[in-house]
Parts: sequence; structure tokens; C-alpha cells
Amino acid sequence: MKKYNIINWFVVAVLFFSVAGCTTNNKGKAKGQTTSTATIDPLPSWNESKNKTDIINYLVAVTDKNSPDFIPVKDRIATFDNDGTIWSEQPAYFQLFFAIDEIKALAPQHPEWKNTQPFKAVLDNDMKTIAQSGERGLLKLVMVSHAGMSTRKFKSIVKIWADTAKNPTKHVLFTALVYKPMLELLIYLQANHFKTYIVSGGGLDFMRAIIPELYGIPPEQIIGSTGKTAYDYNNGDPVIIKLAQLDFIDDKDGKPININKIIGKKPVFCAGNSDGDLAMMQWTASNNLKSFMLYVHHTDSIREWAYDRNSHIGRLDKGLDEAREKGWTVIDMKNDWKVIYPFELEK
Repeated sequence: MKKYNIINWFVVAVLFFSVAGCTTNNKGKAKGQTTSTATIDPLPSWNESKNKTDIINYLVAVTDKNSPDFIPVKDRIATFDNDGTIWSEQPAYFQLFFAIDEIKALAPQHPEWKNTQPFKAVLDNDMKTIAQSGERGLLKLVMVSHAGMSTRKFKSIVKIWADTAKNPTKHVLFTALVYKPMLELLIYLQANHFKTYIVSGGGLDFMRAIIPELYGIPPEQIIGSTGKTAYDYNNGDPVIIKLAQLDFIDDKDGKPININKIIGKKPVFCAGNSDGDLAMMQWTASNNLKSFMLYVHHTDSIREWAYDRNSHIGRLDKGLDEAREKGWTVIDMKNDWKVIYPFELEK
């Protein structure tokens, strides 16, 4: 199975935008005058639509010093949910598949799991019961199964899993199921001096093991759910040890709370795909600066999945209603995106 090296494409694209954005043509102009000849499309995987135009117009408005909507660089904060917003989340959260694989591998050392939920459900391949345990159940699986392990070792285990594990429905690496249009949007924002953050309900250590290489976003700009940890001097080789206790769930109201605590500023741009992101949308919309709220609506049952109000994963109900009521941008995945995954171009 080929591993799609998304980050190489990401770096090349950033450099391309930087150089192309400075291209000028002075022919026929008086000294000191320039005319830009840059005509590149910053979002080439997006179909021409009002949504694409609105994104571009927003970036133009807030980066133009002569615009009444100009936003200083220091205030250009963008926050993105991860599951279902930048990569797929079906038929279950990718971290859940990681946890399932790990529980099965560790089960011989824990006979008590055969009669303890949600571990019993994992060993019985009872996906319905696992799904019903929600994010707390998922985090319990990860925390308990890796209690006593250093964050360094945990990162190594996650990276090995990500290099080999395949989505059971798409039959490609989980890390290949990243949305190319959203990567382009991240690049576009960064090229315009936005500081981009991941703010997700997923586990912080899990995401930090994968996302920096996959998206080009550094670990310190990744915010997620956490378990409690402890410091161990470890005979001169200090480590942080994972404990079997929940610390903070970065979902729903937890998102603006963590944004305030960790970033210290309201975002001016945010993207999500579920009701779990609604509070982050509302927090961003309350900014005194011109803000942009974007929901990814899963409408493509052929290339990806189609779901919203009745889904147990990525439920988009109240958020969809509020987005339409307040005029936020709702991306129609089926109609707004030319391609969904980077590997589609390689078929």
C-alpha cells in the first residue's frame, strides 16, 4: 500500500503561493509602478461557487490595509476541528480504530477486560456498544490501556499504527483520508499570515503524533482532549507518564474554554462539521473583528459519506439550523469540491 506523502505536497504548495503571490510585471509601466500578474487559484480543488467566492473575498478584505475589515496579523487566528472537518470520521473516529487495535493487542495482559465495559465490547467486536460509549468511552479505552506509559512511547506506537492501519470501508490508510480542499484552505490562510490551530475532541497525544507531519501544523498549535499525566525524573531521562484519569474533553463548550485558556484570543475564522463545533462557531462569531464561520456538510455518499442530523458520529443538527439562520458558510461536499482526497488525482 502506497503511503500518500501529503506533507510534501503541502510544503511545495506553500512555497508556490509565496512566490506566485509576489509575481509582478513591470512592462509598459512607469518606474515604481507594478501590476500583479498572479492569477493562480488558491483553492483549485473547489468548484466555482458562492462558497468559494465568499472565502476568497473574506481573505482579500481582511488582509487589505485599506479595507474597513482589515485584521492585523497578530489577530489572524483560525481554528479547525479535525474529525469530519479535515479528515474523514466514518465508519467511526479514526482514534477509536486505533484504540480497538491496541485493546486487542494488550488483552492477554488484562483478563479482567473480558467482563468490563467498554473493553468487553471491543473484544466482542460489538461496535454498537462501543459507539454508544461516546467520546468518554473512547478516551477511557485509550487512557486505561496506556496507563503507566510515557508520552514518548505512546507517540511511537501511534506513528507505527498510522503507517499501516487501513480504513475498513475505503481500504486505504487512515492518513490518506484527508480532505484536499481543506488542506488547500489551510495553506491559503497560512499564506495570508493566519495562525492555524486544530481544536478537536480527539486525544491530544494521538493527534500530535500524526498531524504535524500530515498537515504541517506544529504540536503547540494542536488542542485536544487530555488525560492526566505525571512527571517522572526517570534516573536523569525525564518522561511524562500517562495516567488512567480524564483531564479535559475538548468538545462542545470545552472548545471555546480551551481556546480562551490556551490561545488567549478569539478566532476570526473557524471550521467544523458537527454540533460539537457549534460553541466554537458562536465564540468566533462574537469577535468584534470580521469573522468567518464554515461548516463542512457531508453530502457525498459516493466519494465519502452522507450524514447529518441522525448520525451518531459527527451529528450536525442544531449547528446546521443556526448556520443557515445566521448566514454562516455551509460547504456542500458533493457540489463544492472537485475532489475530496489527494489520492483521487492519482487514479
